[in-house]
Amino acid sequence: MSLRLDETGFGKLKIFQNPEGFCYGVDAVLLAGFAAVGAVKRRHRCRIMDLGTGTGIVPLLLSHKTEASLIGGIEVQENSYRLAVKNAQYNDLTERVQFFHGDVKGFSSGDWAGTFDVVTSNPPYTEGAGGIESSNRAKAIARHESTASLDDFVKTAAVLLRDKGDFYMVHRPSRLVDICESCRRHRLEPKELRFVSGKPFERANIILIHCTKNGNPQLRILEPLFVHNEDGSYSEEILKLYEKLP
Repeated sequence: MSLRLDETGFGKLKIFQNPEGFCYGVDAVLLAGFAAVGAVKRRHRCRIMDLGTGTGIVPLLLSHKTEASLIGGIEVQENSYRLAVKNAQYNDLTERVQFFHGDVKGFSSGDWAGTFDVVTSNPPYTEGAGGIESSNRAKAIARHESTASLDDFVKTAAVLLRDKGDFYMVHRPSRLVDICESCRRHRLEPKELRFVSGKPFERANIILIHCTKNGNPQLRILEPLFVHNEDGSYSEEILKLYEKLP
């Protein structure tokens, strides 16, 4: 496995990635920024868990953006899990950022139940039987629901969260009905929804959703987010998200 050490652009954070495997993209940065807004309100006492953490990018970014006392990540693929651990060690974050190897389904009960203030997830977008699987197994698991379904991720988030805890997820608009149905069934009430498009007036290809455990029914549609301006340059909001602008 040939590793590459990449600058994240967030403070001094760096991340080891396998260029032949699944490398993080804008989705993870969007999720971390979205979740950080709510997490910072809880200050240092906040405990966060990331489901399907990959090589740990979301916990790493949240360690930079928040004062959370503990940020965990669960990852089923052993190679990705080992890289996540390596990334926490390299960035000297092992006291705050910890990773766990296993399927999210295995964490839907036990001592951790009801102990987290925030749960985040960037789960596989494609249903297990849908789409064309990548010949690269690591990429296939990251993109397809081959080891755990959308409902498994939602169920585990609901179990891990305290009452009134917050769940933040990034996904595709095509799965919105499935997401809302699963979240409400597991007592995670959708509270905020944001559509993300490549450019203004283009169809959204990403959604950000925030749910609250045992929250009151009321969904707020946030202003849409555009990654690029019409001329192809990055939008001001994206530049701020990547900390290129104050």
